[in-house]
Amino acid sequence: MENKIVHLKKGEGRFLRNGGMWVFDNEVASVEGVPQNGDLVSVISSTGYFMGTGFINFNSRIRVRILTRKQEQAINEVFFESRIREAWMYRKDIVDTSSCRLIFGEADGLPGMVIDKFSDVLVVQSLALGIERWKEIIVETVKKVLAEDGILIRGVYERSDAKERTKEGMERVKGYIGREFNTFVEITENQVKYIVDIAEGQKTGFFLDQKYNRKAVWKVCRGKKVLDCFTHTGSFALNAAKAGAASVLGVDASELAIAQAKENARLNGLEEKAEFICADVFELLPELERRGEKYDVVILDPPAFTKSRESVKKAAKGYKEINLRGMKLVKDGGYLATCSCSHFMNQELFAQTIAGAARDARKRLRQIEFRTQSPDHPILWAADETYYLKFYLFQVTEEK
Repeated sequence: MENKIVHLKKGEGRFLRNGGMWVFDNEVASVEGVPQNGDLVSVISSTGYFMGTGFINFNSRIRVRILTRKQEQAINEVFFESRIREAWMYRKDIVDTSSCRLIFGEADGLPGMVIDKFSDVLVVQSLALGIERWKEIIVETVKKVLAEDGILIRGVYERSDAKERTKEGMERVKGYIGREFNTFVEITENQVKYIVDIAEGQKTGFFLDQKYNRKAVWKVCRGKKVLDCFTHTGSFALNAAKAGAASVLGVDASELAIAQAKENARLNGLEEKAEFICADVFELLPELERRGEKYDVVILDPPAFTKSRESVKKAAKGYKEINLRGMKLVKDGGYLATCSCSHFMNQELFAQTIAGAARDARKRLRQIEFRTQSPDHPILWAADETYYLKFYLFQVTEEK
């Protein structure tokens, strides 16, 4: 069998040596053999040291995605089943698995593969060419492993329609894997029921990564007037209402999302308490301020304002603007929950941005807690790209 080897330049491979999972195109000195995109290759340092086996893709800046650092490790069905079992055992230990992320790419040793479980349905995202070849085997293995615990999956839907696919030289696709089924799925999270639209909703249909952050706001919402910005399908708003808020206003720019949020409110019997409106948050917050509105709790859960290092400065301005406006709407002694789901808006920069907003708003922040993504989206310390969600909960007071 032909050897397919990626040789690294002198001094390169530091990211890999430190536990990272990627080899970038500018680290490669030469390629031995004639591997095709998606093939398995060995990665060798400039001194001849074996560093790992992974998928190569000449279309991508991420030239090799590492699967294993064990030189004798065979990459076959047994290998993938082992990784899937490890991922499932971990989640059974640490999260409510009724709905959760089962596979989180590199953090579970399956680069480019994301699988979410919504009750008895799976949603699959295949974002790397190499893992694409194993997609159907991975899906069948997941179903087999779950069935051993009495969990029978009634349907699988693919949401490989993310832009990341184009960077791998792949078409964006979506649709059923196997037989067709109703793609509106009812789930329960934190005692709140939702209808998840896995075919047309954002990403895989619902943001499971905020599960425990949504629960964290319960303690400050009882009897309170709450404003939830970028509510999407109403998840933070409905948690606030379920926690006993006196009233909740949820805001989002998507008419589809607001329609789903209203339906979710009805599903929980919370339509009298939770109101939802379609509006641009950046325009609405100054308008609410001009009208003299005040809230006991303001929640800011925006989409990622940046997906590259180049646009971080511009994104920081957006985060500062909404946090400044949000703080001004909080009653003295009230609460602010604020998030960033951008990997490139790191924790330090996000904290600095919030602090700058507080200075300009002439507010003092008392930190209640800092949180990250739900642990079914594990942060692999050696792979910085797996850490993206930051969540702060503050008490907001006037300057004294």
